[in-house]
Amino acid sequence: MILCCGESLIDMLPRTSTGGEPAFAPVAGGAVFNTAIALGRLGAPAGYFGGISTDLFGSLLADALTASKVDHSACPRSDRPTTLAFVTLLDGHARYAFYDENTAGRMLSEADLPALDGNTEALFFGGISLVSEPCADTYAALCAKAGDRVVMLDPNIRPGFIKDEARYRTRLAAMLARADIVKISDEDMAWLGTTPEALIEGGSALVLETRGAEGVLAVSAQGSLEVPATRATVVDTVGAGDTFNAGLLAGLSRDGLLRRDVLRSTPLETLRPAVALGAQAAAVTVSRAGANPPWLSELEPQA
Repeated sequence: MILCCGESLIDMLPRTSTGGEPAFAPVAGGAVFNTAIALGRLGAPAGYFGGISTDLFGSLLADALTASKVDHSACPRSDRPTTLAFVTLLDGHARYAFYDENTAGRMLSEADLPALDGNTEALFFGGISLVSEPCADTYAALCAKAGDRVVMLDPNIRPGFIKDEARYRTRLAAMLARADIVKISDEDMAWLGTTPEALIEGGSALVLETRGAEGVLAVSAQGSLEVPATRATVVDTVGAGDTFNAGLLAGLSRDGLLRRDVLRSTPLETLRPAVALGAQAAAVTVSRAGANPPWLSELEPQA
């Protein structure tokens, strides 16, 4: 199982009621949650770990995971509220107002950590769950306990969310040092002051630099290769990176490559189909509104 560890929340999206009044519609979301949903839909053995409330929004999140065939049995449930993100649009740009104090997700502690068994082949971390304390320290502790399992990290850095930059940088540096796979953007690299080559020198086996319509650059100790983006008519880019992460992990699992030693010894070209699956799945997501990853049956077979 590939266990996705991080935030889930409810996006409150702006709508207009039938009476013409402004309203908000609740939609299940969160970067790590989206990756778990995409993994399940792509047929990979998917699991999700994060704090989920017993309130009505928590039930919405749990039901969405179940519907996409994601195992969430490891999630601690509590009567704390669900994190809400109210979205407003200003000149076409989204602005977020987060309600996250004392929520089920944020207050996750080390006492809530699951026991990792032999069925867990990889752990995925990322998103704003690596910023908010105390859950950020909890996920860092789980990362440190990964053992011989593959760890993938997508920092997806949002500077506006960072309250204590020094603590965040220290936490992220430790997790990057443990990560076997890193997905990173040029904005992430600029903030961190790093490059794919530097991350490889630091111990990562595979670094994926996502470049939007220009595709993906995959870098390992053996060199680099480029995988073009799959053509798509873009509706919005919400959840595109999350879906790419899922496609990559699903492809590696499918091809028997999701092992630390294998990732380091396999020719880079052998990893191309997994990277291409990530790009193909992401293209479907951007072609429709919101974070709505494809099911495996929606993807065209690759030559």
